[in-house]
Amino acid sequence: MTTLALAQPPTGFDLQGHRGCRGLMPENTLPAFLKALDLGVTTLEMDVVISKDNQVVVSHDPYFNSAFTIAPDGNPISKQDQKSLILYQMTYDDIKRYDVGSNGNSAYPEQQKLKTNKPLLSDVIEQAEAYRKTKNLPLFSYNIELKSEPSEYNKSQPEPAAFCDLVQAILKEQLAADRINPDRVVIQSFDFALLKQWKQGADVGKYPKVRLSALVENLHSPEKNLGELGFKPDIYSPYFRLLSRKKIARLHEQEIKVIPWTVNQRKDMIRLKEWGVDGLITDYPDRAIGL
Repeated sequence: MTTLALAQPPTGFDLQGHRGCRGLMPENTLPAFLKALDLGVTTLEMDVVISKDNQVVVSHDPYFNSAFTIAPDGNPISKQDQKSLILYQMTYDDIKRYDVGSNGNSAYPEQQKLKTNKPLLSDVIEQAEAYRKTKNLPLFSYNIELKSEPSEYNKSQPEPAAFCDLVQAILKEQLAADRINPDRVVIQSFDFALLKQWKQGADVGKYPKVRLSALVENLHSPEKNLGELGFKPDIYSPYFRLLSRKKIARLHEQEIKVIPWTVNQRKDMIRLKEWGVDGLITDYPDRAIGL
């Protein structure tokens, strides 16, 4: 008998909460993800990096960002110090001592200030699933961005094979515990080497067969980017200003879904939905209510 956790995620317009809901709560933290669920997102979007002890940590930056981080001694992190605090060179026990919420973020004045830390991917899935059951919320998906830059291999991150191995191991644990199923997971990256690695692993049965999303911020055509990727992804996810009706139509002809980032103004959300996008990623899920 199929359990609720193994049922299918909803189909239809995919509203994704960027880093949880960065405009409203500290980014990539448990409070942000739970708030996003309260606001009705259909997908939790998040970023992951790797710690010194090979833990999969939910964080956009591979270091502690001075814009909002407070050190364990209670002092804010300076811009001068931030890039010396590389998460790949720190154990998770040390990482979790830093407060990434009490200062707020001046770029997001609506963001609530509260003391919180960078969680592990496993903790996010476990707590989000427990919250869903407690609140009797609909099923939702996880869109996990592997933060990667080729110039940073073996500096602030492992190489693609090692990175993907660590993330897929966490997903397999969650799958084995019947918390999620592969249909509820997306792996995305700007670094196509990681998407190629994941597809290769999935094709031989080493990795879970999840949806793959190509993140794009360059000015190349979708066809050129897909040519570089070398296979047809499930999702094409460009910066929203790079899209047009024609590009969306061309991608749909290939049965590729189009989910742009990061769409924060209601008028842009309305226009993109009219153009036919399959969803959108936003810092402000509350602005998309009733879209």
